[in-house]
Amino acid sequence: MAQLLDIFGYLSVLLRGLSFAFEALTVGGVIFVLAIGRGSLGGDARRNTLRWLGYAAILLTITQACVMALNAAILTGTTDLRLADVTGAGFWLAGCFGMAGGLAIATLKATRWLSTAAPFGLVSIMIAALMTSHSVGRLEHRVFLVTSTLIHHLAGDAWIGGLPYLLVTLRHTQSCLSSAITARFSRLALASVGLSLGAGACIAWNYIGSGAALVGTTYGAMLLAKVVLTGTLLLLGLLNWNIARSIRKGAEPNFLPLRRFAEAEIGIGFTILLAAASLTSTPPATDVVGDRVSVREIVERMEPRWPRLSTPSVSALSPATPLNVPPASNLPGSFVPGQSRHPVRPADIAWSEYNHHWAGLVVLAIGFLALLSPAFPWARHWPFAFLGLAIFVFVRADSENWPLGPRGFWESFQVAEVAQHRFFVLLIIAFAIFEWAVQTNRLSPRRAGLVFPMACALGGALLLTHSHSLGNVKEEFLAELSHLPLSIFAVVAGWSRWLELRVPAMRVNVLGRLWPACFVLIGAILLSYRES
Repeated sequence: MAQLLDIFGYLSVLLRGLSFAFEALTVGGVIFVLAIGRGSLGGDARRNTLRWLGYAAILLTITQACVMALNAAILTGTTDLRLADVTGAGFWLAGCFGMAGGLAIATLKATRWLSTAAPFGLVSIMIAALMTSHSVGRLEHRVFLVTSTLIHHLAGDAWIGGLPYLLVTLRHTQSCLSSAITARFSRLALASVGLSLGAGACIAWNYIGSGAALVGTTYGAMLLAKVVLTGTLLLLGLLNWNIARSIRKGAEPNFLPLRRFAEAEIGIGFTILLAAASLTSTPPATDVVGDRVSVREIVERMEPRWPRLSTPSVSALSPATPLNVPPASNLPGSFVPGQSRHPVRPADIAWSEYNHHWAGLVVLAIGFLALLSPAFPWARHWPFAFLGLAIFVFVRADSENWPLGPRGFWESFQVAEVAQHRFFVLLIIAFAIFEWAVQTNRLSPRRAGLVFPMACALGGALLLTHSHSLGNVKEEFLAELSHLPLSIFAVVAGWSRWLELRVPAMRVNVLGRLWPACFVLIGAILLSYRES
């Protein structure tokens, strides 16, 4: 149970993100089939659309069951409650509603009862989403916030969740019908964007309350990251809207660029859903008063200094924190396994800053070499630098664990932060190997080349859920503050490289320079990382 407690926060955010994703795919799929594809879907297009809708609904059901099981295990394992005692809890009822809606749509998707089951399914899924939102727990303006949250969910699901079905339809539909479907979806997307942004602004106004709360709390910082990603998504949506408008005005139908932009829209859209999941795990900014970070503190922390390029010895660091705490321990009741109970030593800070700064130098070099690679053949081997970075992160990221610390290799995975670092190492190795083979023409970029941008985008998205257990709310916020721009630049780098490969006509300098520039910026942010 101690191990489950340690990774509970991370697992809950991931499951929440998956729940949002499958909710969007299920709700967006139903809206697409009944509203956008009416009278236009037939044959392979309808069969494939309904098949993917069924997959989404089943996965939503499974995810809701996992959320229920995780929360029930935590409650029954840390209190005197029995399983029968938690079946009336809000999370349990929400899970039941979500599962009922998902099962109804998955079971009846290909029957004439879909139009009957759809309203029941959508209502059940929306009830589940609302019951686990911040809005139902507010004492003030509850009706307004619940209504705004409902509109925000429905509009976002129709827009982001409907995009994959648009791609499926365009691949199996004739040009004349594709034009009609694209036009309908464009109108729906425009309306959904307006409703989603309007409702989101109302929610933010109530949950933020002031500029100090926006910049000085984790909720405010995560919201700003979500706004930046949404702006990027709107830019791609604008490009697709221009393509659809040109086709309506009589231009030759060419849906390849539209499909490729939609792929990037889907990726960024689901990254936004993961950011939303992180937001729901954080208290609204209006509720965080005493632990807010001032602008002055942020400026002092971000002030440029010379990078730390010398490391302290392992013996100078704080002792390893206990994983399994004996019952007679004098640890505080709020202790979480893996979280430090020792005062942070200057050597601990120096160790962490050294790691970030050397990693920044490597990433900075990667960005510059990638920018030079079109002109200098020798620079094409820049992916090899990622292998060195992977080894560095594996050895240095967690000083309490193997190979430097007292904890063994498998034992170290009990700490969620370590598991995240190890997963990122695997991502780094994977895209380093594939991208080097692509850059040196050993593999075709048509398939293998997509590993690198997908790994960048996935790593950036997962970074939104990454956290440090520092035992100090302000220090945790200041550490996380550097992660958000890293995440955004990684996502932009990944999807700009994706578009460079997927749209041959767009292999222009702007995309070829955008993603290396993102790596340069990532390196610069790592070089400026500070913990004191």
